[in-house]
Amino acid sequence: MLPEVQHSEIVYRGRAFVVRRDRVRFPNGHSSELDIVDHPGAVTLVPIDRGQVCMVRQYRHSAGQVLLELPAGTLEPGEDPRACAARECREEIGMAPARLVPIGEAFLAPGYSTEYMYFYLATELSPAPLDADLDEDLALERVPIRAIPERIASGELRDAKSLAALFLAREWLED
Repeated sequence: MLPEVQHSEIVYRGRAFVVRRDRVRFPNGHSSELDIVDHPGAVTLVPIDRGQVCMVRQYRHSAGQVLLELPAGTLEPGEDPRACAARECREEIGMAPARLVPIGEAFLAPGYSTEYMYFYLATELSPAPLDADLDEDLALERVPIRAIPERIASGELRDAKSLAALFLAREWLED
């Protein structure tokens, strides 16, 4: 038996997500208020070009630092994840993938968020830049495939969506 939502209200409406507060009654009879981040979903790409993974360095305000990450982005309302992946690849690394292979899907933080991530391998890349979002200052970094484990072990690569995507793409990243 699933919990019963007794009441739900929007408590915050932001640019990228909505926060709602649900009053939930659990099967054991206990009720609780839960704050949920409603998110439209996102994509993360593992773009491979000539033995290198195309990554980006960007400032992440919530982390207070510049992080090394795979290209990723939020779905527009009603947008197909594959179309979002192709767009984000062009916006973030300036390359269009001729081939997008779905490699997995996952909830990012199901304890408090509805965000669902679609992961793609992007190959057969060709130059086709689109303007980046105005709030993004991205620097492309090409990381040799063989250097990925070292970047993870050193703690330089610690973005969860990137780590998950690299795990899902492991068969394409093996020598």
